[in-house]
Order: sequence, then structure tokens, then C-alpha cells
Amino acid sequence: MTIQFGIDRLLADPDLRKPLEGKRVALLAHPASVTAELAHSLDALVAAGVNVTAVFGPQHGVRGDLQDNMMESPDFTDPTYGMPVFSLYGEVRRPTGQSMHIFDVMLVDLQDLGCRIYTYVTTLLYILEAAAQHGKAVWVLDRPNPAGRPVEGTLLRAGWESFVGAGPMVMRHGLTMGEMGHWFVRHFGLDVEYRVIEMTGWEPEGPGFGWPVDRVWINPSPNAANLNMARAYAGTVMVEGATLSEGRGTTRPLELFGAPDIDARAVIAQMRRLAPQWLAGCRLRDVWFEPTFHKHNGQLNSGVFIHAEGAWYDHETFRPWRVQALGFKAIRSLYPDYPIWRGKDFQYEYTDDVLAIDVINGGTGLREWVDDAGAEPGDLDALALPDEAGWREDVADLLLY
Repeated sequence: MTIQFGIDRLLADPDLRKPLEGKRVALLAHPASVTAELAHSLDALVAAGVNVTAVFGPQHGVRGDLQDNMMESPDFTDPTYGMPVFSLYGEVRRPTGQSMHIFDVMLVDLQDLGCRIYTYVTTLLYILEAAAQHGKAVWVLDRPNPAGRPVEGTLLRAGWESFVGAGPMVMRHGLTMGEMGHWFVRHFGLDVEYRVIEMTGWEPEGPGFGWPVDRVWINPSPNAANLNMARAYAGTVMVEGATLSEGRGTTRPLELFGAPDIDARAVIAQMRRLAPQWLAGCRLRDVWFEPTFHKHNGQLNSGVFIHAEGAWYDHETFRPWRVQALGFKAIRSLYPDYPIWRGKDFQYEYTDDVLAIDVINGGTGLREWVDDAGAEPGDLDALALPDEAGWREDVADLLLY
């Protein structure tokens, strides 16, 4: 069966669009919000006669023009249609009451990466909460989770909620945006009119293991350059909380990690010694790289590249969160005094007086495991396995595909 994303189904079926007749419609979108023919969803909806009165943009902007992390986008007026474009990653993270009054139904058409820390899921929660408050409807035009159904990581702990941690979810959550919206509505008890325009033909365990092989990849954010990054991201994103480079300033960000003062070959060898079972489903390769901006820019770095692709990729066994945790652990064991973690002076996603690595993981457990010289791989499994099992059980009845 040919796959249809939510936007394609909505455009193809007048009956699906019928409830939008006479309604003012807003669109939450980014550069990957395109149809099967690569028309942007805004243009396609307007051409289909939908009364779009406003556009909203998530982190990195509607245009996806802001490459670095934590760069805010301004509001502006769309030059083609003259409608207002509101940034949900600028002066505000939540839609203002003023912006909520110019539409009746919000269409959410965001390509996600299937990871708790990727901020589009948090933006979806904030939209749902605002819609419940203002009596608006929210429709998610569903898209694939390119990381597929596997889940991994510890649950976010109470008190660690942030813009990169919307609730007690595991790091790699295994849900589509539409399914995640159902979980938000249930978990937070939201009284909101919520609907998912489901995909047809999406097989999360079929060819591509989440990402359809016949659809091109378009960056949902500037550093999400390909499917390998999407698969590795639930691990490599943790490097944002480390002094190591995650490859920002190179052409392959968030597919590698490294620094000028480590020996990547020694790190890989140590990773294999410590927990070879965690390296299944991927291949590690030592690389050299020189970032043109961001951490260690202009310096030669020794790095570890994670290949979750090709003949080495196994969808069921690849565990990016554990692979990256193991990378940290190997560095800690080889270089006991190495300053792996960024300090509290680095404000990660506008948090205060906490370590970025703890914000990213939604608690202190992973960092404490890395820094405990006596901690074994089984100790991290003991933290994560019950959380992973509990999450699978929690969301089992919400799976649409």
C-alpha cells in the first residue's frame, strides 16, 4: 500500500476537510511540512480552499533558518499571503491569548524525530493546553516516527520538567506526533477537542523501519540532516550537555562525538570492553573533524562516528541512548579527571542552576552512573529497563498503526 501522510489524506479527501468549512484555521509547520509532491503544506492548504488565517512556527522557525540551538525566531508577516506568523520559540514558548483568538482549529503538521528532548513534542503539549483553555480544536496531521517503535531511556523524573522534557516520558518514545497528542490529553487530563488525521500504509516495522523508503528526507530542523541522525539522536543529543563536540559546525552533526584531547580509537576499544552487548545494531568508526563553529571550533577533534545504517544496522537491537552513555563511560574510565559535563553556568533551554546533562535526561541517574567508577552496565539497565517496560505498557492502547 502506498503510504499517505496526514497532510496528503486531508488534501485528497473532501470529507476529511468538511469540518474545516467556515472555520478559521491555523497551521503549525516547519520546512519539512510538505506534501508527497513536496509542496509546502501552507501552499497546499490554501490552494485546497482552506481558510488559513495564521501560521505558527516551532524551534528553528517556520523557515528552519536558524541553525544553532536556542536561537529565537521573531514573529513576522507571511510575504505571500499576508497572514501573521507567530513564533513559539521567541518571546514566548506558549501561544498567547491574542494569537489564540484568530483561529478556530489548529492543524499541527510537524515532522518529529521520536525523542523526548526534540522540542516539537513539548510545543504540541503547549498548544493542546492553550486550546483547552481557549476552547479551540487541535488536529495533528500525522507523520512517521523515523526512529520507529523501539523505546529506550529512563523516564523523566518529577520536578525535571522543561522545554526539552514535557512529562514522564522515556527518551526514545516510539510514538508518532498524533499518538503523543493522545497521551498528553490523557496524562494531563486536558478537556480539548483533539483529532488525528492518521496516515495510511505506514508500517513502523516495514522497509525503512519507521521512515518510508520512497519518501525523501527533508530536515525538520537544520541539524537533522538524514535518517542516520534521526536514529542516533536519542543518544547523541546528550552530548549537548557535555564539553565534547556533537559535531555542530560540521556537515554531520549529532551523528558523532569527540574532542581535541581524547583518543577516539581508545574510546571505541574501551566501549567494546565495557559493554559489547550495547553496541549491537550499529558500527562505530573513528574520525577526525574540525568544527567551523560551536564547541572546539577551529580545532582538530578525534571523534567517534555512529553508523546506524547500512549492513550493520539492526532496528531491534540498536540502542542509541546506551551507546552514547557507554561513550561517556569509556571516556570517564580512560580519563578519570576529564571534565565531561558542562557546568551550571551553561543555561540549557533557559534552566537555572542545574547541569545540562541532567535537564536532558530528566534526572541525575545517567550522569551519576557515568561518574561512579564502580558502576557497571547492568546498573544502568536496572534504572532503564523498568522504565522502558512501564512506558510500553502505558502507551500500548494509544498506538494507531
